[in-house]
Amino acid sequence: MALNSNCEYVPCFAGSPQERWLREDLQANTKPCTLAYWHHPRFSSGPSGRNEQLRPFWQALYDFNADVVLVAHDHLYERLRPLNPDGAPDELRGLRQLTVGTGGRHLDSFSVAALSASEFRSRAQFGVLLMTLGAGRYSWNWVTIDNSATAGDSGSATCH
Repeated sequence: MALNSNCEYVPCFAGSPQERWLREDLQANTKPCTLAYWHHPRFSSGPSGRNEQLRPFWQALYDFNADVVLVAHDHLYERLRPLNPDGAPDELRGLRQLTVGTGGRHLDSFSVAALSASEFRSRAQFGVLLMTLGAGRYSWNWVTIDNSATAGDSGSATCH
């Protein structure tokens, strides 16, 4: 699911055309694993912090048991444990967010202490994320430009 998180230009509020489209598309979705992506993070230890404008997206995805969200905007890498729409851990139905803003422009500092939901974070390396969605599982592999095994992050999880 590709969404526009520039909410000042394309409304993101509950009931907006974009949020209604998302719910309709999720209702019709028969895929065993669901990934959504947009630009701004819903939750971040970086400059963006907590973005309440994106709560309707998170709520819709949560309501329909989606699995993972990819975002950028903050120029860093952060992987969060599965969260409910309030940002509380929810291993059963929560969405895992990966912030991957390490494409090469510059790297941001973490502006707040690590979120309690932060499982891995780095602002030391540029890198790319390789995602795989399979039958009932998804995996991630954040590869740094120097391909340093100690700097990267990888893992997998079961889809809902």
